[in-house]
Amino acid sequence: MTDKPRKNKSPDPDPPSALHVMPGIESSHDGMPSSSVNNNRPRAKVTPMTTEQYVDGILNGDRTIIGRAITLVESNALPHQQQAQDVLRLLLPYAGKSIRVGITGVPGAGKSTLIEALGCRLTEQGHKVAVMAVDPSSSLTRGSILGDKTRMERLSQDSNAFIRPSPSGGALGGVTRKSREIIIVFEAAGYDVVLVETVGVGQSEIAVRSLVDFFLLVLIAGAGDELQGIKRGVFELADAVLVNKADGDNVQAARFSREEYERALHYLQPATQGWLTGAYTASAATGEGIDDLWDVIERFRDITVANGEFARRRREQVKDWLHGMVRERLRETFYSSDAVTAILPKLEQDVMNGSLPVTRAAWQLLETFEEAVRRNRRNER
Repeated sequence: MTDKPRKNKSPDPDPPSALHVMPGIESSHDGMPSSSVNNNRPRAKVTPMTTEQYVDGILNGDRTIIGRAITLVESNALPHQQQAQDVLRLLLPYAGKSIRVGITGVPGAGKSTLIEALGCRLTEQGHKVAVMAVDPSSSLTRGSILGDKTRMERLSQDSNAFIRPSPSGGALGGVTRKSREIIIVFEAAGYDVVLVETVGVGQSEIAVRSLVDFFLLVLIAGAGDELQGIKRGVFELADAVLVNKADGDNVQAARFSREEYERALHYLQPATQGWLTGAYTASAATGEGIDDLWDVIERFRDITVANGEFARRRREQVKDWLHGMVRERLRETFYSSDAVTAILPKLEQDVMNGSLPVTRAAWQLLETFEEAVRRNRRNER
């Protein structure tokens, strides 16, 4: 793939914060960032941008346009979705050159503090870091519950970092439906490290694993039995286990926990072919162990690129993305069918009161949908 030369652009004397607070995106949203300070104040009209303006702005690292492009990608309005796909198609040749790191862990493990410490260290070394902090969504508004988070204040003020809290829109495990497309925007804009933070509950780890190259599980010492429920499944996904908060009086406990996790990992199949998952300690508060963590990630990339696993995983992820999009579209089409919605409440009631087997109800719904599709095709002829 060829690189498009980036235009020289004088640095913004006062770069805007990358920590943009996002309201929930409705179908009538204009695809542009909006202010949440005063909803009663008339909004200034935002001039629509052409596809070429989006692409040029992203390739030149214009932070304002990057933010607008991500909001365009997240919009549910059909015209915005169509334009977003045009933008992404033109950006694809410039994407794929980052290392994508997923970070999960139990609540209170210090994931955000760790991300900030790692991100700041990387920008000091000349990297451009994008952070996608995926928040759980309100089940009523689909908006971001944690959209006002400001836990990465230092990193958010770094001109070489871009933080994007995103509502999940109800997607599995709190992973936004458009996460992969947002990563394409980040990579085309020149961000060579993409950090994806998950809420760390339920099935979110599996969903984030499908987005990233390297998967980090963050734990703390002395967490006790409450970790037992997540250990096996999440450990099998991890490329590294990090015991955070290894500072002060907690240093010895962190080292002991690291040794325990290291022994446990010997009984599990490594998550990545050709790579041995290890356990480490660090302190996001003091910075101790942060450089070692990045060395592990770089070594992982070097080994997996050399043995072909890096490229293979990326190909598999794209294939899974394709099938996931098909399933999503089929689901939307099915449940928006007038024929289905007409009989669904009655069938649900019959299933709940035990007068109709679930399998028979499902078959009836599918048969009704298929007949509606055939009828529509006959009418179109």
